[in-house]
Amino acid sequence: MRFIDLRSDTVTVPTKAMRDAMYNAEVGDDVYADDPTVIELEAYAAELVGKEAAIFVPSGTFGNQLALLTHCRRGDEVIVGDDSHIVVHEVGASAVIAGVQLRTLNSVKGELNPLEVESKIRGEDIHFPSTGLICLENAHSNGRVISLDNMEKIYAIARKHNLPVHLDGARLFNASTYLNVPVKDVTKYCDSVMFCLSKGLCAPVGSILAGSKNFVDSARKGRKLMGGGLRQAGFLAAAGLVALREMTGRLKEDHENAKYLAEELSKIPSIKVKIDDVHIDMVFFDASEIKYDHDKLVQEFYNKGIKISPSENGEFRFLTNYWVSREDINYVIDTFKNILENK
Repeated sequence: MRFIDLRSDTVTVPTKAMRDAMYNAEVGDDVYADDPTVIELEAYAAELVGKEAAIFVPSGTFGNQLALLTHCRRGDEVIVGDDSHIVVHEVGASAVIAGVQLRTLNSVKGELNPLEVESKIRGEDIHFPSTGLICLENAHSNGRVISLDNMEKIYAIARKHNLPVHLDGARLFNASTYLNVPVKDVTKYCDSVMFCLSKGLCAPVGSILAGSKNFVDSARKGRKLMGGGLRQAGFLAAAGLVALREMTGRLKEDHENAKYLAEELSKIPSIKVKIDDVHIDMVFFDASEIKYDHDKLVQEFYNKGIKISPSENGEFRFLTNYWVSREDINYVIDTFKNILENK
């Protein structure tokens, strides 16, 4: 049975071009730095985002935490939004791996106030931890894209105080697509950037962490410490190359499908869709007023060949992706209406 999977854009499976590339990949031992396909991916990825070097890592969380480990000393403080992925969905790894303290700031739908960021940078005092890093996220995990003006202002503050900025760019190419700018126009406002190859780009595994050559050289040792030495990783890197060369340019289609999904969902009585937050491939909506058990709703969708995630804090999140067509979306909407009509 074929399922329509709206749980995430991470559920995509490799395209035929990726499978062929993986099958035919030339590989070596990446820990010895002699896997030619990994080397090609890292060089291409670094050039794409305007950084000196890049390193292939197993996942987005791995890449973010490796960035914290590389930028910071144990006991440092990291300034980050309280609704960011690093804070909410990375299992407290910053305390375990890098040994840092997160200083969370309130965000306005993902955007941090530059003046508040500057006010939270620690001064020299024997009682204070040292501020070691500022973290931004774009596109944000709330589905919105952060303005380049906001990023530029925060980056200027970081430069003023000689602090690095790390960008969680798990959906970086979604952000550049929404902004209609080259990806380098986003990444020029950070010192390091992580972006996923497996979110919306159809690669099965992997992310990239990019930055200066010195930063990446240090990160290689941290990656080994964290268990990220993947040996013949070229089989995975081959899919990553296809993802970056062929899949980034079609993300607008996912965004348009998400807008269509949001508009159709909003026509269902008692469904409150966050229309203004549909910037990329994510649709958030509140279904609390339908008076229908949310766990049962998940099961009913599954019975009809549709996979959705349970609600979180009262909200559902549907994501479009390469394998979800406009026809699929119409089926989802019709199914939703039928479930509610027959409750």
